[in-house]
Amino acid sequence: MIRKAALQIGVPALLAFIAWNAFLAVTHLKRVQTIAAFTLESSAIQAELSSVFRDLTDMETGQRGYLLTGNAAYLQPYADAKGRIEMDFASLRAGLSNRTQRERSLESQLEALATSKQAEMERSITLRQQGYRRRSFKLVDTDEGKGYMDEIRGIASSLSRSESSNFARLDGERTAVLKRSFSATIISNSVLLVLAVLAFGLIRHHGQMLAEEAAQSRNELAVRNLQLEKLTAALSGQARSNMVAINMNSRLLLENYGGFLPRQGQAYAEQMKEAAAEMERLRQDLVGCPSPNGNGRAA
Repeated sequence: MIRKAALQIGVPALLAFIAWNAFLAVTHLKRVQTIAAFTLESSAIQAELSSVFRDLTDMETGQRGYLLTGNAAYLQPYADAKGRIEMDFASLRAGLSNRTQRERSLESQLEALATSKQAEMERSITLRQQGYRRRSFKLVDTDEGKGYMDEIRGIASSLSRSESSNFARLDGERTAVLKRSFSATIISNSVLLVLAVLAFGLIRHHGQMLAEEAAQSRNELAVRNLQLEKLTAALSGQARSNMVAINMNSRLLLENYGGFLPRQGQAYAEQMKEAAAEMERLRQDLVGCPSPNGNGRAA
């Protein structure tokens, strides 16, 4: 009973612990995947910031080259960057949509400054195209564009530091989750191994006990078969002879001395004869032998 109860409790407990171990593994995996997604998002924001700043730098390079040379070919970087910057800002806005209000506000300021910087560059390029080379240089010398770029660099650096901080925090959290997951995996697998060994030992011991009980039952059955064989042999031999002798003596008594016996003595003799015949039929049923004369009576 104790072994059976231990198996009934131990095996479900082992299965439950396996399920719990799988649940922990899946939970840790989902958390790591979430952190990885946030890390990729932070990296994408950093990349979009770099793209916006690179666009403005390319536009400024094209502007300065055209103002110095008057060659329209120098405006190609300016035109290319001008076509990209709107898409880069759209991607940056989407990346910062779930960030803090401060970061979204900085992005709006960055976009406004970029618009002002583009307007300043457009004015200088227009003046140069109209032939006012000196006036375009004076517009650049006012350092209006430089002021925009300095503010843009400051806001971009602030956003970049925020994302770097987020990246570092996420990386630390990912490391902590991996450590917890590793520790939990080691502990849970160790406990699982111990439970599995105990369950295997219980099952093996239970099997051995069942085998011993089966062997004991076979031995007891063999002893009972031997006793039954002895009883059958006794019923087949001496008991049959005694039944036949009683039956024969009762019949001879009735045949030879029936006329001399009183009525009650004849009745006793008939009863002895019938009793002997009944005993013989019972014996034959036990040993599985057919009746000698076919009617259930002894010969």
